[in-house]
Amino acid sequence: MKIALLGIGLMGLPMGRRLCQAGFELHVWNRTHERAQRLSAFGATVHGTPQSAVQGADVVITMLEDGAVVAHVLFELGAANAMQPGSLLIDMSSIKPSEARDHAARLSEIHIAYMDAPVSGGTIGAEEGTLAIMAGAKTSTFPIAAPVLAVLGRATHVGPIGSGQLAKLANQMIVGITIGAVAEALLMCEKGGADMAKVKEAITGGFADSRILQVHGQRMIERDFSPRGRMSVQVKDLRNALATAQEIGFDAPITGLFERLYAQGIDHGLADLDHAGLFVELASRNGMT
Repeated sequence: MKIALLGIGLMGLPMGRRLCQAGFELHVWNRTHERAQRLSAFGATVHGTPQSAVQGADVVITMLEDGAVVAHVLFELGAANAMQPGSLLIDMSSIKPSEARDHAARLSEIHIAYMDAPVSGGTIGAEEGTLAIMAGAKTSTFPIAAPVLAVLGRATHVGPIGSGQLAKLANQMIVGITIGAVAEALLMCEKGGADMAKVKEAITGGFADSRILQVHGQRMIERDFSPRGRMSVQVKDLRNALATAQEIGFDAPITGLFERLYAQGIDHGLADLDHAGLFVELASRNGMT
């Protein structure tokens, strides 16, 4: 199977490496050519344009910043028109459900199948092939994508086109809100004189335990905010969730509160920190370092 991967960033690089190691013929493109070039060592063919990368591909995977960038690459840079009829586009970017449905409709006009399949698990999951993949597609499309997705993680078909993005919004709402809860709780303990690391140890295994506590809580304890998932991406996802909630007439006040908190952190220069960097914003509010 010939695969094209468009977008070789923090997630695209380890995903591309796994696809190469699984024996797929991989063709890659990235706006910054040097980033794509890193996959040549694993056998990928690097292209200078997205049109060149997708020609003759059975499956095209996009892992791009947001819906506007996906649309730009597909429909303005010409990737969609360069794809062969009967091929499949798997968009693994995190975009709005409404954008996913629009892209699917436009691709259908030129006889290209579509699946929205955003992921959760971060760079660790991408490297280990353990990503949680939320797929929205026609029932007939999922089996075609399954062998590719199996290399990257565990895929679940959650419903029709757009449903994958709805599931990802739910994931990002839970992640963003839980990071805030963990940060606020650990900071309060430290402010009161307790040892944050020991508090984390004490509540591990109880009802407050979670992967967020274990992974992001540890980053907070170590003050390690090097980006795996950036603050700027987290706020983008929360805004997508709020926009979708408005479209369907759903009130999401908790998500709204955390969107404002992340946005304020970004206003204070934290955009490029890991999303656990909300800890820094909450620490600053409390006069803590």
